[in-house]
Amino acid sequence: MNKAGLIVLFLATFAAGALLSAPSADAASNCTYYSDAAHSSVVGQYGYDCCNNKVAWGSKTQYSQCGACFICYPPPPNG
Repeated sequence: MNKAGLIVLFLATFAAGALLSAPSADAASNCTYYSDAAHSSVVGQYGYDCCNNKVAWGSKTQYSQCGACFICYPPPPNG
């Protein structure tokens, strides 16, 4: 294989890796779920925080608000 062929192969492999590692639309969608249309009580959150940690708790309802990443909280101390 010539030098140009190797370069094309490398670039194609690099592009495929970048596409496969890109976050999906679901991963980018961070939603907070509420008990009612007035958004009076939070009943769940699903998505990722700004430190890219998965957030998944509570239940999903028809009343939601989706947007940017959730706030990062430091992990609890070991001890």
